[in-house]
Amino acid sequence: QVQLVESGGGLVQAGGSLRLSCAASGRIFSINSINNMGWYRQAPGKQRDLVATITSDGIIEYADSVKGRFTISRDNVKMVSLQMNSLKPEDTAVYYCKARTRIFAAESDYWGQGTQVIVSS
Repeated sequence: QVQLVESGGGLVQAGGSLRLSCAASGRIFSINSINNMGWYRQAPGKQRDLVATITSDGIIEYADSVKGRFTISRDNVKMVSLQMNSLKPEDTAVYYCKARTRIFAAESDYWGQGTQVIVSS
């Protein structure tokens, strides 16, 4: 089992920046089994979409809408961050952290509670 806690959301003006952090906790074996961490977001009335992910090998994927503006980093085995620059009103959403563990052939996904980001125009 892995527990995820996000922090860093808030209200910012368009063009501003925010940094989100996600800390994982749980059994050492589970933490060491995390092979992918990432950020997703969900705006009101819309589905939850990928923002950025990073694997334990350092492979990164970004949504086209955030390329060049957002940067994901894996600070250590327990923490992932998302630096968001040049924010736009359309970035307003609840941002969720996700961790995927792989134990032998079995994969499990864990989600945080989410942190609200509001970008005013």
